[in-house]
Amino acid sequence: MNDAQLLRYARHILLDEIGIEGQQKLINARALVVGAGGLGSPAAVYLASAGVGEIVLADHDAVELSNLQRQILHTTARIGKNKAESGKQMLEAINPEIQVRAQVLRLEDSLMELEVAAADVVLDCTDNFETRHALNEACVLFSKPLVSGAAIRFGGQVTVFDQRKPGSACYHCLFPDTDTPEEMNCATSGVFAPVVGIIGAMQAAEALKLIMGLGESLDGRMQWLDALTMQWRSARVQRDPECRVCGVRPHAGKVDDGAAVDL
Repeated sequence: MNDAQLLRYARHILLDEIGIEGQQKLINARALVVGAGGLGSPAAVYLASAGVGEIVLADHDAVELSNLQRQILHTTARIGKNKAESGKQMLEAINPEIQVRAQVLRLEDSLMELEVAAADVVLDCTDNFETRHALNEACVLFSKPLVSGAAIRFGGQVTVFDQRKPGSACYHCLFPDTDTPEEMNCATSGVFAPVVGIIGAMQAAEALKLIMGLGESLDGRMQWLDALTMQWRSARVQRDPECRVCGVRPHAGKVDDGAAVDL
């Protein structure tokens, strides 16, 4: 670590739980952020500012005016630009010492598997169940920790599926693709801008902890936020032993409490 890095990351290094060793782990790490929208924006910003050495930002959509109310990676001047490219520009301005790679194609099939296999941690900041399920399957296949977030209207949720740990649940255990609820999205339902900021920042915090091996992650727990009352509630998340993705036989697993919301 050079003198400039010691100064840039000084407030991390001062933390006994992180120190130089923990910061070096961040510098050596690669994070895959799928989705450069409301959740991916704050998540990627904090990963970049914290010094994650390589960030792959994946999004095939273009920046629209209606995105700017909450998607803080983008600016009015970059309307029409691919979101991954726009995000790369912002992240490199925040921290020119890291490497940011924009993946402008939709991640699917072998391309998704390639990116997941190369990552140390994966952040699901997407807005549809099809991509969420595909990303989950790739993380199970390669035993990669998945940080999952979602938000709609005034609510949000965040959890971790750490496939490196025996008995950890996967996304399919909670939300089987045979029992997928009707999707809601910001375009039709709206979203309170700070909610995606809160959830996205929590995703970044969980990802950084996973990289450094700090504290206790949200693996096995899900947190729900109601921003109208600013109250949190928590539920245990259990692995379904018959989950078709991470278990033995097809079966619909459930979360202990609450219902899902989506971005």
